Amino acid sequence: MTTETFAAARIEADPTLPIIHITRDFDATVEQVMRAHTDPELFARWVGPASMVTKIDHWDARDGGSWRFASVRDDFEAWFRGCFHQVTDHRIVQTFTWEQEPDGVALETLVLEDLGDGRTRLRTSSLCDSFEARDAWLRSGMEVGVDEGYAKLDGLLADGAV
Repeated sequence: MTTETFAAARIEADPTLPIIHITRDFDATVEQVMRAHTDPELFARWVGPASMVTKIDHWDARDGGSWRFASVRDDFEAWFRGCFHQVTDHRIVQTFTWEQEPDGVALETLVLEDLGDGRTRLRTSSLCDSFEARDAWLRSGMEVGVDEGYAKLDGLLADGAV
């Protein structure tokens, strides 16, 4: 398997629904990318901006399980939580809430597609409860966390950590 650097994730807002679509390719198998999303130790090593570390409170990646983690930088902590509704070998359906906005719950679906030759396409859709909430996410600088996090994941995959 050769290692190559992929372009930044494609982040798109649906014009007719309050959904954010993210697409990103990885030089890794579906199994590796899924493990990176379901194993709490691996997840904590790659998710979020490079300037922050992730602290897992709890993580139960199974149908009906739940999760909670913080992104931490110095004295700042941003806590997130949700429930896993479905976890299969190529798909995760979960809720996502930033605890500072506890009424804002997004429904997220992540699907992994085998591209062949040990490559995988990740597609995520995050359905927010309003256009205002979706647009606030887009204005938040979320692309930094998405792109830097996936770049860290590329590194873990290239190093054989996953």
